[in-house]
Amino acid sequence: MFIVIACMLAGMATGYMLRRRKLGYVHRTILTLIWVLLFLLGLEVGSNETVVSQFAKLGFEAFLLAFGGTLGSVLLAWMLWLVVRKKSLSR
Repeated sequence: MFIVIACMLAGMATGYMLRRRKLGYVHRTILTLIWVLLFLLGLEVGSNETVVSQFAKLGFEAFLLAFGGTLGSVLLAWMLWLVVRKKSLSR
């Protein structure tokens, strides 16, 4: 866990030092790495016999968790947007 935090802090420090430079490629690189990580995660899950054999049960529970998490995030983001919008309109 300390390695993850150290890597994040090192990235923040590097970003702080390079903040005046244009780093447009960073966004594309991060997006590409996220897609690669998602593919590798799917590959790992698909090759796991236990997960595949219990997919119907796990899939429904995963769907409920994903749906609930997404719904909660959307609702709270919408509420935050309303608060921020209300404050900016009152100025």
